[in-house]
Amino acid sequence: MMKLSALILLILFTSVSSTLAKTDKEQEIRTILENRDSQIKQLLGPEGTDHTEDQREELRDIINNMIDYRKMAQHALGDKYQELGEEEQNEFVDLFSSIIRDQSLQQLDIYRAEVIYDEITVEGTDAMVKTTAILGDKRIPVHYRLVDSDGEWVITDLSIDEAWTAESYRRSFQNIIRRRGYDALIDNLRKRAEQA
Repeated sequence: MMKLSALILLILFTSVSSTLAKTDKEQEIRTILENRDSQIKQLLGPEGTDHTEDQREELRDIINNMIDYRKMAQHALGDKYQELGEEEQNEFVDLFSSIIRDQSLQQLDIYRAEVIYDEITVEGTDAMVKTTAILGDKRIPVHYRLVDSDGEWVITDLSIDEAWTAESYRRSFQNIIRRRGYDALIDNLRKRAEQA
């Protein structure tokens, strides 16, 4: 009987410890995203604010500093990524990240929105954050997929209004590769990066 009681207590303790650890991780992720949001809003200023090139670069850094471009690029390119040599992989990641970084400044108003945290779920080293950005009378779903990479939470994909970034690029990239080959895709990305 004593052994059974001890076993039940151990199971309960393990379950409670696991739940507390999960809650701690959820709070950690929320705090990181709230701090990032606060930094962006402070630098962004009210609507109509003009930004210097240095301020735009700082905004670009804050918006993008949590993104793991290699993981996002790998997901966007799919199986083709593993077929590339290391130099080709690095070039692809560099071009992809340049395009994403440039695009991040094209929808600055979304960062002025009030953010409601609807749900944060953590499963091991993976996390999903579902938020709603309230901008005027618009309610825009903004979601993040994150992973714990060496003790640091990084974004591997994000969606604005149900459009996932890496998923959208994946469909586009697969279409180009299927019709015209990888060389055509990389040429296209080089041209886009030059315009960024």
